[in-house]
Amino acid sequence: MIVGLLIILILVLFLPFSVKIVEHNLEVFLFVMGLLAAIVSGELTKSLFGKALEDPINISLAVLVAGLLFKWLQDPLEKRIIKMSEAIPYRVFLALVVIILGLISSVITAIIAALVLVIIVSVLPLDRKSEVRLVILACFSIGLGASLTPIGEPLSTLAVSKLNEDFFFLLRLIGPEVIPAVIIFGILTMVLVKPQKSTVGLSHNQTKESYKEIIIRALKIYLFVMGLTLLGAGFEPLINRYLLGLSPYILYWINMISAVLDNATLAAAEISPAMDHPTIKSILLGLLISGGMLIPGNIPNIIAAGKLQITSKEWARFGVPIGLITMLLYFLIILLIG
Repeated sequence: MIVGLLIILILVLFLPFSVKIVEHNLEVFLFVMGLLAAIVSGELTKSLFGKALEDPINISLAVLVAGLLFKWLQDPLEKRIIKMSEAIPYRVFLALVVIILGLISSVITAIIAALVLVIIVSVLPLDRKSEVRLVILACFSIGLGASLTPIGEPLSTLAVSKLNEDFFFLLRLIGPEVIPAVIIFGILTMVLVKPQKSTVGLSHNQTKESYKEIIIRALKIYLFVMGLTLLGAGFEPLINRYLLGLSPYILYWINMISAVLDNATLAAAEISPAMDHPTIKSILLGLLISGGMLIPGNIPNIIAAGKLQITSKEWARFGVPIGLITMLLYFLIILLIG
């Protein structure tokens, strides 16, 4: 069983970078891998399959509704974005986009924040390199910021529920680390994203999405979340056997696997009410930071990369180094405050 799960993990890690058909159908691929992992581990039960069918409903509906709203409101939104980008120094505007989306994602959800990001990027004059960098830095910011309340993303919902804590628990616990990180990603955006001299406009020459495209994206998100639920449950025996009971410092680095696995499921397996707050903090920060390193790591990554046609290689080329540097920086902070 363990050998089978390790093979599946290797496939999940490497096939999206080496096989184009997998890269272009990432949601379906992750669903198939999740199903295989659940079968190999013996975890595929009626109860799990029912949970896998139920978990994606709210997220998929949010994506569908938001997609429809953005289709109907696209023109006024684009005009407002253009006016704002012309009224504020361009690099400052880009930094504010990353910071504000990161902070409000805990209220409007990470999914809606990602869809807003797509619209903003679509009307800005950016070369390909700068566009990819902006999206990745913004998704790091969104993934971190959304964790500050239980409504921001599945990981925060699950963590607060499992620990039986109040609405503002995560804001108190990891807010002092997350909020500065969101601001730092905004500052990095000012430095690493270069504006073009052309006027602001539709950089992708996009027309409005068709209703068919909106529905297909919602279905893909449904498959993606369903696949992550199955994948996480399938890997639970591996996690329980080798990860539980380890030092929080070791778990911090091992949690880089959340770049390809559902961080909410990993949090469910690793976090316990019996743990002290510093241990919970180190586990959560490891999961949250590494979630931005690769496209499968977070739903906002999937949405933005799919809509803006960012490949797994493009994402990894910038996302992995930024993620590793951030992981190292926060590991040093955890050691100092621990």
